[in-house]
Amino acid sequence: MRYGYVRVSSKDQNIDRQMEAMRQADVPLKNIIIDKQSGKDFNRDGYQQLLEKLKPNDELFLKSIDRLGRDYDEIIEQWRVLTRNKAVDVVVLDFPLLDTRNPVHGLTGKFMADLALQILSYAAQLERENIHQRQREGIREAQKKGVRFGRPTMPLPENYEEVREMWRKGDISLRQGARLLGTTHATFSKWLRETS
Repeated sequence: MRYGYVRVSSKDQNIDRQMEAMRQADVPLKNIIIDKQSGKDFNRDGYQQLLEKLKPNDELFLKSIDRLGRDYDEIIEQWRVLTRNKAVDVVVLDFPLLDTRNPVHGLTGKFMADLALQILSYAAQLERENIHQRQREGIREAQKKGVRFGRPTMPLPENYEEVREMWRKGDISLRQGARLLGTTHATFSKWLRETS
């Protein structure tokens, strides 16, 4: 049997491009499983339903490898489940090396696809690490230039000094002072620390 798996991250995203790729690959419409949820993990109704349907020697078509999921470690794990445990052939339409059906230069398609997937995984991991490194470096440089991150500091209310003095004398509690200032007691405490 020939199956297709189509995934978008949310209900309002368009599946037309992936559906057209499935049509061109001659995947029967009734065998196309669609998930409209994040690829952060594999706890997706459609994907779990697909795993139940797949039998040895079935073919699973994907438009691209990221439709399977976002985390390459998990993708590799699922690739093993599909190709080894389920004995299914996987075809990634936009990356011909990820096609377990065809031998390439005398090597089995599964071996070549596994190798290509490992290289992709390594490259994706390096890119994730590089992105985090660039973010850290960018934040450090911005902080050196005085850029502040997080929420902007809230200006002190006009009656802050008066309320602070009442609190300092013990005329009001922290919570009463916060109510008078129109804020939370945690924010009032923070202001007291910063202005003492």
